[in-house]
Amino acid sequence: MAASGGSEQPQRVTTQTAAGAAPVLAEGADTAGDAVGGVLGLDPSAAEVHLTSRPESASTARRLALSVIRMWGLPQYADTVELLVSELVGNAVRHTGARSFGLRMRRRRGWVRVEVRDPSRALPCLLPVRDLDTSGRGLFLVDRLSDRWGVDLQPRGKTTWFELRVPER
Repeated sequence: MAASGGSEQPQRVTTQTAAGAAPVLAEGADTAGDAVGGVLGLDPSAAEVHLTSRPESASTARRLALSVIRMWGLPQYADTVELLVSELVGNAVRHTGARSFGLRMRRRRGWVRVEVRDPSRALPCLLPVRDLDTSGRGLFLVDRLSDRWGVDLQPRGKTTWFELRVPER
């Protein structure tokens, strides 16, 4: 659990999913192991990483995503990925009532895809944004800064994702 001014203390746990074993972050243990970029021993480009649904998990998700972007040699996309991951994670934490959410990143020819999965089937809504609005800008930013985005309904929940065009490898 995060203390005042602290950060999430995750632990690696193995769970079985359709795609095989996936790491899970839970409260209360050390961050053993070397990681992608030295972050937490977890790699959302290798398997979905599960995070507890708390505001401080956004920081963990950003660090993991930035590690993958650097590993892929795409530092010019770091700011955009960091912001958009924050927005998708913020929506999952604030609006779904879930205990956890998943983060997954994929790279294919000319594209980077970032996915946030949660157990809610409620669809996010892109609202019009006015100059003086102080909230409700998350999907507006995703819509404006990504090349494409969407929501895939799953049998139990949904995956909200965005994609960025990137140079070929």
